[in-house]
Amino acid sequence: LGRGLYKIKLTSEAERKVVQARELLDTIVKENKVVYGITTGFGKFARTVIPVSKLKELQENLVRSHSAGLGNPLSPERTRMLLALRINVLAKGHSGISLETLLAMIQAFNASCLSFVPEKGTVGASGDLAPLSHLALGLMGEGKMWSPKSGWADAKYGLALINGTQMITSLGAEAVERAQAIARQADIIAALTLEVLKGTTKAFDSDIHALRPHPGQIEVAQRFRSLLDSDHHLSEIAESHRFCDRVQDAYTMRCCPQVHGIANDTIKFVQDIINVEINSATDNPMVFAERGETISGGNFHGEYPAKALDFLAIAVHELASISERRIERLCNPSLSELPAFLVNEGGLNSGFMIAHCTAAALVSENKVLCHPSSVDSLSTSAATEDHVSMGGWAARKSLRVVEHVEQVLAIELLVACQGIEFLRPLRTTTPLEKVYELVRSVVKPWIKDRFMSPDIEAVHRLIIDQKVWDVAKPYIDKYQTEYIPESRPNSPTAFSLDPPASPRKRVRHDIFF
Repeated sequence: LGRGLYKIKLTSEAERKVVQARELLDTIVKENKVVYGITTGFGKFARTVIPVSKLKELQENLVRSHSAGLGNPLSPERTRMLLALRINVLAKGHSGISLETLLAMIQAFNASCLSFVPEKGTVGASGDLAPLSHLALGLMGEGKMWSPKSGWADAKYGLALINGTQMITSLGAEAVERAQAIARQADIIAALTLEVLKGTTKAFDSDIHALRPHPGQIEVAQRFRSLLDSDHHLSEIAESHRFCDRVQDAYTMRCCPQVHGIANDTIKFVQDIINVEINSATDNPMVFAERGETISGGNFHGEYPAKALDFLAIAVHELASISERRIERLCNPSLSELPAFLVNEGGLNSGFMIAHCTAAALVSENKVLCHPSSVDSLSTSAATEDHVSMGGWAARKSLRVVEHVEQVLAIELLVACQGIEFLRPLRTTTPLEKVYELVRSVVKPWIKDRFMSPDIEAVHRLIIDQKVWDVAKPYIDKYQTEYIPESRPNSPTAFSLDPPASPRKRVRHDIFF
């Protein structure tokens, strides 16, 4: 929806529920009943009854006064997602919005007429009031709106429109989707690094992970086996050092199933929460047409997505943290047995020296961004909103963390492919050769120093578009679905004893001598 791939149409059942809820609100107004936010003020003014003649002005004033956000606007893609989620909530028939207004919102979405929504200003308490007010303001014909034809221009076009957590969840949904994509591709990139550093696959033995059966850990180990199994698709690099004297690898390679695994499991946990959130009614008051009743509640509180997105940032960051350490191993000749910074004529050329510094800077910045925003709370609205989630910042910074993780892993992929150049003519496994070829389709080998940023950006785009996953996935799927026997090649990294002879064999042995 955010990318504009779909149009929205209201079902007849949704229309019926919306109309029923609206009829109940109209009855409340006609009978001069006191209901929060419909015939009263808001927040601290909840006890102030508003005369019927001023209810339209009440709703307009609400949207205008609450449009107090600051900062850059959300991108059209993110605003489109925000509008789609708001429509989804209103279509549940618990908001009291008129059918005409909801249909106008759908028409605006389908035409990509999008309000100017500043990214800053929500504390995620009574929903995302400021961002959703800006969303409604454009639909009222005020403020600015964006369309494919006009770009940003002046807009020419009540409470139900602004009470909910859709700002948090729209950004959160994007963060989850991108986190899933980078987590999958992180396994592929790390596997390529392991090949370049001549690591062992012994640490991915299924028997090890069966003894600590976290789903993410088992899945990551299986991916590594499917990509690195030299008996299944020959790796000349792996065969060249099968009988070396290295006992075990560094944690950054050996512990990938454990470190990457918890990131995968956390992403799944967050996805489940966001899926519930984007399909929930988060208004206040809630309109129950079938009961003929409106009830004030707290479904607007953003604590669920706020906490979840803080967890997401912490978990996904670790993919960059461990990746940066692998980049160090690739660039450091004392650890890689490759030229310093993976370039010939070192000194004249600096190679990937500063690319590694960039990765380190991004990881360090993430450490600050991973501080949970949801542990904070500031009382607002004259203490009527006395506990808030700070979920808007949780969502925004989780997206920034995910982007940094993508960039760090793009650098690792670039560096690992350069490492392959120094191992030629030896080839790696078929799926990893396909990954190498993909990178080389957009970035040439590093022969001498050149402008580095475009190379990083080109590989980052491959990761965002999930191209790395696309080329490796068929091999991963085939390995998993064809039940290929797990190979356990002998090497000095594993110590085993020949099984003792059976008693019967020993008796025969004695008789023979």
